[in-house]
Formats: sequence, structure tokens, C-alpha cells
Amino acid sequence: MGKVYLTGAGPGDIELLTLKALRVIKEADIIIYDRLANPDILKEAKSGCEFVYVGKEDGRHIMPQDDINEVIYQNAIKYENVVRLKGGDPFVFGRGGEEALYLHERGIKFEVIPGITSSISAPAYAGIPVTHRGVAVSFRVVTGHESPHKKESQIPWETFKTDDTIIFLMGLHNLPKISKKLIEIGKPEDCPCAVISKGTTKDQIVVIGTLKDIVEKTKDVPTPALIVVGRVVELRKQLQWFEENV
Repeated sequence: MGKVYLTGAGPGDIELLTLKALRVIKEADIIIYDRLANPDILKEAKSGCEFVYVGKEDGRHIMPQDDINEVIYQNAIKYENVVRLKGGDPFVFGRGGEEALYLHERGIKFEVIPGITSSISAPAYAGIPVTHRGVAVSFRVVTGHESPHKKESQIPWETFKTDDTIIFLMGLHNLPKISKKLIEIGKPEDCPCAVISKGTTKDQIVVIGTLKDIVEKTKDVPTPALIVVGRVVELRKQLQWFEENV
């Protein structure tokens, strides 16, 4: 019986992979990986390492989460070192908690290796600090993709009224609803917004707008993308740096 390493792959830039993540990847007997994990990371694996792709995207899931949990479990019985490689951080909307509980209930040892979440790194690469003295003393990270099978939203929209910075992950397809809801609860129509596509990679795209016009401006922006709402977006004018170094 082996051990499972629930490993954060970071936001995309391979150099943002942690040293600990790199070590277990090099030692792995099998790597079970997501769509959002940079595929170049797999090149760091040892010869003979097995790879299993379990990626998800809108409308096309290789397998449901319950089956993924079972794949991890069965391979933990078979192999000594199992790496479950997840884009960003395993516990930030990565369903790593569900996978960890599944393993715990079956007596499988596991370790969580945090990864740099896109919620802070993608804005940073776009020149947008999620907090800034005199502008934002807090930030909220919210799922932008709720299950269509839920009758009622679990997002507490009314509590967003006074938030300085709001970051929506995986929310590009729901951007019309997000902008509409924020205006309805009292956010001004001219509140600054940014949509960051493929953040921290050479294909990064940043679109700046307001709650009123951001939907129109981002019709052709590809996923994965996140949304930043708040005055910190205005700092990009002075702080954008990544585009100049690509």
C-alpha cells in the first residue's frame, strides 16, 4: 500500500512549481494529472513513470469526480508513490479535500503539497495586486462555476457589497450573471474589472473594463480565465510587468 501526494502544480508558469512538488514528481511511480497542470511538468518524471489524464473542462469530463477518487485509491494500492497533480492549489476549488477524505476513509496515507493558486498569481502577473495599502485591505476568492443542477446559488451575493477585491475562478462563462449580480447588490457600474486568461503563461491575455462593459469586451477570450473586480485593477497601468518580459 502506497502513499498519495495531493500536489499543487501552480498556475501555469513551470517555474512557480514548488521544490517539494518537484521532488515528489521526480520520485513518482504514477502521476494522475489535471487539464490545468502544465504538461511540461510531466517531463520531470523518472523513466517508467505511468501517466493518467483525468482532466475536466466545460461539457467534456474524461471521468466524473467519484471515478477519479477511485482511480487514485486503486493506484495507491498498486504503487508506492502516487502523485495526484492538480492545477493551482489542491484545496482552492481543486476538490482536493474530497479526494483526501476518500483516501482517509479507506486507510490510505496521503500528504498535501500546496501549490501557488491562480487567484493571487495570475493577477500578480497582470500587474494587479489583490491587496494594496489605501485601496484594498482584503480580498475574497469565489467559485465562478456553480453546478447547473443546484436549484439555488450557494454564493452569498449580498455579502459582497463591501468587499475590496473579489476574485472569481472559472467564471468566464458566467460573467454576464456575475456582473449583473454585483450591480444589483450595489456595486457601481463603473467598478473596474479585469479578465485574465491563461495567466502566468506566454499566452496570457488581460482585458480591462468595468462591470458594465466587461462582458462585451471579453466575448472572444479563451478559458481558463479568472475575473478580478475592484479598484486594485486600476494599478495595472503602473504595475504591469509580465508582457514586457515575455
